[in-house]
Amino acid sequence: MVKIDTVYQTVLALANKEQRGYITPQEFNLFATQAQMQIFEQYFYDLNQFLRAPGNNTSHSDMVDLLEEKISLFEHTNVPVGNGTQLPENLYKLQSVHWKGNHRPAEYVDRKTYHQMRDTALLRPRDNKLVYVRNYNGIAVIGTGQKTSDVTCHYIKTPRDPNWTYVVVDEKALFNPNGGAVDFELHQSEQTELVKRILGLAGITLKDQSLYQIASNEESKQIQQQKR
Repeated sequence: MVKIDTVYQTVLALANKEQRGYITPQEFNLFATQAQMQIFEQYFYDLNQFLRAPGNNTSHSDMVDLLEEKISLFEHTNVPVGNGTQLPENLYKLQSVHWKGNHRPAEYVDRKTYHQMRDTALLRPRDNKLVYVRNYNGIAVIGTGQKTSDVTCHYIKTPRDPNWTYVVVDEKALFNPNGGAVDFELHQSEQTELVKRILGLAGITLKDQSLYQIASNEESKQIQQQKR
């Protein structure tokens, strides 16, 4: 995890340098949530790109391992599915669905395919060949009839919104870790990236393009270094 107060103090120090402007705690929390989600969602795009890249050199393998390590912080396994249909509220990506702890997961099919399977004897779902379909309320797991208990899932959760909490002393906001503060849930290595992205978001809001430019320049340097 990345400490929320460490990032906040760093962002303030850089934003206030040369009197660039003050970022309120409320603004910071909004920017922090957005920055965390940007980085989190980028993991999956980058992983897909590296897995599709031709060749199998060491640098590709190292990047895949690193991305999988970062994503693993959000993986949850063997989580009960409420009433066999209700998925966890913090679900980001469903990885697999199981019934009664079977090692073989249920196969995802769309609703049209399911109806075709149901009407064909050889393809009809069975308890040893489960399928599941998604709907607005969650999922329906189907074998020899729909399963409404003993259903579990493996999934990747959405990171919690970071929250810098404070008390006001002498008209100054001071960090209050006991006020419901929430640290970033990203890998520790993302601390610098979080600062850069929050500065970029703050630069746009404060109509100070120089702040945005600082973040953009640093990001460009990082991309160029990765391509070498």
